[in-house]
Amino acid sequence: MNLAIALLALGFLMLVAYRGFSVILFAPVAALAAVLLTDPSAVLPVFSGLFMDKLVGFVKLYLPVFLLGAVFGKVIELSGFSRAIVTAVIDLVGPRRAVLSIVLVCNLLTYGGVSLFVVVFAVYPFAAEAFRLSDIPKRLIPGTIALGAFSYTMDALPGTPQIQNIIPTTFFNTTTWAAPWLGLIGAAFILTLGVLYLDRRIASARRAGEGYGSGHANEPAALADESLAHPAVALLPLVVVGLSNLAFTALIPRLYGPTVETTLAGLDKPIVTTTTQVTAIWAVELALLLGIATVFAFAWKPVASGFAQGSKAAVAGSLLAALNTASEYGFGAVIAALPGFLAIREALSAIPDPLINEAVTVTALAGITGSASGGLSIALAAMSATFVTAAQTAQIPMEVLHRVAAMASGGMDTLPHNGAVITLLAVTGLTHRQAYADIFAITMLKTVAVFVVIGVFYATGIV
Repeated sequence: MNLAIALLALGFLMLVAYRGFSVILFAPVAALAAVLLTDPSAVLPVFSGLFMDKLVGFVKLYLPVFLLGAVFGKVIELSGFSRAIVTAVIDLVGPRRAVLSIVLVCNLLTYGGVSLFVVVFAVYPFAAEAFRLSDIPKRLIPGTIALGAFSYTMDALPGTPQIQNIIPTTFFNTTTWAAPWLGLIGAAFILTLGVLYLDRRIASARRAGEGYGSGHANEPAALADESLAHPAVALLPLVVVGLSNLAFTALIPRLYGPTVETTLAGLDKPIVTTTTQVTAIWAVELALLLGIATVFAFAWKPVASGFAQGSKAAVAGSLLAALNTASEYGFGAVIAALPGFLAIREALSAIPDPLINEAVTVTALAGITGSASGGLSIALAAMSATFVTAAQTAQIPMEVLHRVAAMASGGMDTLPHNGAVITLLAVTGLTHRQAYADIFAITMLKTVAVFVVIGVFYATGIV
């Protein structure tokens, strides 16, 4: 019965997410309903002392990252730099190589710190233009954008400032640059097979006489000719974010040491901060601030004129994304405290290998919640101590644990009820029936890549 209650709560959350209801509203409903069925007297104490405590803790750590990432993406858009980057890459690679062009553009933007959701809106008009010129079926655009934005630049490449690469740092005391070689190997695997898969789909469509098509919904307007920034200038903010993230990751521990005590006249006691737990977060926040400042420095007029309205939209989007994930984090903490979860934990811990255990757990919960960051948060909140103990026994570095967890979160998360998938299809004017098969193929590639990386580690010991 206890196991059924825990599974019912997970199933209910998956159902409401799939149906498009707010996770912020229904995550506590699902969690507290499970508590009610287990111990009615514990509902209010668990809500205040566990669910809200974990939710607020998540917001405290990660809200600035969500906020600064959204603002950075918005100023990149307002400045016209995103269009300059897209145009330059398409010119360089060639409009006839539309898939590779769009994948590389998405790579640059996401690895440079632009939110995945912002990338979808920024890239779609150019993807439509390139696919139309190459007479490639429009239904392949979502799979292409998913490969470029929702895969290895989100969680595999070392140093990526996306939230999926930041969350593990607070559990394993690592940095965003953890296990760089494994991340690069995983990224190369996904990119190579992903492009080959999409090229085969294009070849198959051409043999069937299928082109871009006509009468599509939500077709973007023709791109107007306008003066664009030099590509080097447009790329500069992304480079600043990447390099400063690397620099701050190395510099912060040297400046502050393992712990730092901050004393102010109005404080009753010093603020004690464990630097290793926040280095990655501080480094990304400072890097994004420098990136935003760089955009202002080189495109003051267009950014300043639209910043008031644009920043409101960015802030609203970041708050929604942060609270969605924080609610799922609180939900995971409550479920992990229930008797029924002990059975789930024992079943998962029956997988003898610690890395495979972690990968299966994280990707399963990411799939259930339809969220990479949500599933990752739930899994690590509930089982990170177990993963760490098992890894230490097997003499596996925490960096490897970090990279496997991050990559696994971006595996089965893109099931049909995933918010990014729903947004991508809505923006491109396509349906699940038309385009989801190719997104799912990329999802499967991502899932397989995690186990490839685990195999490479065991075979070579490379980190």
